[in-house]
Amino acid sequence: MAQLSTNYAVDAGIATITLTREDNKNALSVELLNSLGDNLQAAFADSTVRAVVLTNEGNTFCAGADLKGDRSQSPRYPLDALLDLIQSGSKPVLARIAGHCMGGGVGLAAACDLSIAADDCKFGFTEVRIGVAPAIISVVCLPKMRYGDAMELFLSGERISATRATELGLLNKAVPADQLDAAVRELLDKLLLGGPKALAVAKQLVNKVSGMDRSEAFKWTAQLSAELFASEEASAGIQAFRERRTPPWVPEQE
Repeated sequence: MAQLSTNYAVDAGIATITLTREDNKNALSVELLNSLGDNLQAAFADSTVRAVVLTNEGNTFCAGADLKGDRSQSPRYPLDALLDLIQSGSKPVLARIAGHCMGGGVGLAAACDLSIAADDCKFGFTEVRIGVAPAIISVVCLPKMRYGDAMELFLSGERISATRATELGLLNKAVPADQLDAAVRELLDKLLLGGPKALAVAKQLVNKVSGMDRSEAFKWTAQLSAELFASEEASAGIQAFRERRTPPWVPEQE
């Protein structure tokens, strides 16, 4: 039986996708790309799922391109399509990074809406050291980085700590490994306080507005704002605010 590339589980409104090819350092093989894409589609289509966690088994979150695999095969979800799927999906995707990220693995982490890594993990745009460049992943990494930092790391192929990657804007937070789960849980709890439709729109705003013409952006966001204020979700949220109670979408505390 072929080894699964990912594991998918849903619990209490959280879909967790785990990269499980520890033997291949979770490299971006055809099988892993397809499995990850299918699981993301399932999570985005499931009305019970409020947020998605992407994580890993083993000491490597993702080693990047699968240099040992059969490059004649074409995945159903090429890397560019997969990164776009993460960013265009209707639900927040949080990376729980419990292993090293190299090359395309950095792009996978950076494409996620939020990211928390164990501080003993290493990150690197190592492509130039095998004669290629971080081309596709630059689309999701460069918006998070300063020009000088990006140029240095793209050209040098240097490996950096998770703490340094956080300082550069590639990650939201780096924490000691024994605090990783608690930090992820804390952030998920905050996400669950937001209305599902409001979260989807907030994600759109961050990904789209900075690249739009200003007048076009005002027109689009004004329409979005009017639609949100007229929605049933906003009506319920505003009513809950007035009555000093939690909105209906917030999970009950156990």
